[in-house]
Amino acid sequence: MTISCDVAILGGGTGGYVAAIRAAQLGKEVVIIEQDKLGGTCLHRGCIPSKSLLRSAELFAQMKESESFGIEASGVKLVFPKVQQRKQAIVDQLHGGVQYLMRKHNIKVIQGTGRVIGPSIFSPKSGAVAVELADGEMETVVPAHLIIATGSRPRVLPGLEPDGSHVLSSDEALVLDELPASMLIVGGGVIGVEWASLLHDFGVEVTVVEAASQLIPAEDEEISRELQRILVRRGIKVLTGTAVIPDSVQKAQGVTLSAKQGDKVVELAAEKMLVSIGRQANVENIGLENTDVGIKNGFIRVNEHMQTTEPHIYAIGDCIGGLQLAHAASHEGIVAVEHLSGEKPHGYDPVHVPRCVYTRPEVASVGLTEKEAREKGYSIKTGKFPFSAIGKALVYGEKEGFVKVIANAETQDILGVHMIGPHVTDMIGEATLAQILDATPWEIGQAVHAHPTLSEIIGEAALAVDGRATGI
Repeated sequence: MTISCDVAILGGGTGGYVAAIRAAQLGKEVVIIEQDKLGGTCLHRGCIPSKSLLRSAELFAQMKESESFGIEASGVKLVFPKVQQRKQAIVDQLHGGVQYLMRKHNIKVIQGTGRVIGPSIFSPKSGAVAVELADGEMETVVPAHLIIATGSRPRVLPGLEPDGSHVLSSDEALVLDELPASMLIVGGGVIGVEWASLLHDFGVEVTVVEAASQLIPAEDEEISRELQRILVRRGIKVLTGTAVIPDSVQKAQGVTLSAKQGDKVVELAAEKMLVSIGRQANVENIGLENTDVGIKNGFIRVNEHMQTTEPHIYAIGDCIGGLQLAHAASHEGIVAVEHLSGEKPHGYDPVHVPRCVYTRPEVASVGLTEKEAREKGYSIKTGKFPFSAIGKALVYGEKEGFVKVIANAETQDILGVHMIGPHVTDMIGEATLAQILDATPWEIGQAVHAHPTLSEIIGEAALAVDGRATGI
């Protein structure tokens, strides 16, 4: 069977289904090809389930500390199967919502495994997709434009391959039936520190091993140091500048391994190990060899409009690398659809995409780190303001952390904003909007922030750039 359409999307994750909705809004006939469930990694194996676990862990930790709020509670008990049930209920509800949106916008969803094919009797150019359905039957989708949104999977380190029992990826960790007594986490990036935070709050003994000199290596050094200080104070063991020796892994009753830290070798042991060393693009076995689509360093090459080296084929999301974030993929999908529709969208600029880490405390940022700004040759000035001087933070009982604003000393433009503290992932939007609008720190400071609120800290940090903060 052959299906013709305006836009075909290979992959129904966050980027894919958002692109489909935008295309339908623009009057396009759209087909999504998805081999698993709509929503992809973010909904089923990433953002949503992990944040559900993090929220349960955060609440459990707060309940154990309730006496500091004048509330004496006893018998607080973690029932992990119910935590997992709540997580799955949230995922199922959102999955149903995505399915509804497909019906609402008359988007055809084909469940099957798709491969891009080259010029054939179906089309004089590459970009058609052969789809193998669950029953073994075949369908061919012939679009005017193809968007590849095949996502990514956990990266595997040779010698540390997940076995589903002793060695886990984040996929296996999300479906644990019970919590281990101890967990060794290899990789101190975003996924690693989020798991470290939630597992520790659940009562698991946690050790994090990171090869780089700091946790969350892509973030500002001051933010990283503060996060590490707080995690260590909470009781999490952190080893930075430490590289695992893969062939040293032994699995018996638990997991043991050796790691090199400078000139010394350290021995580590835990009941289970979580490997979180990044994600690898799903670009194999999707038929790219039948096209002239370019690949570089394992990712599909695109321009600022998400076009590949074949102009009628676009690619978005994790498979193109860069910021492998659900909201980045959604934005990329919209840019791609508007461009192929003849609109004139602003080109995608990753510097304007906020980054969030849902540890306790949270981390959020947008723009350049101080190190990146200096390496690019900017003359900079910075302003910092602590949560300990914010009344609402004291009311919440969460006073650790700060907000840091980096500005161009010559033009006054904001180059980056970095936050660590309570609910900063909800506040980074103000900084993102300010950067897009080319606001200066002075202009942010002139905006009236309600008192008492956590968001006051953004205005104070902006004013601190020129030494005008009034709260300290």
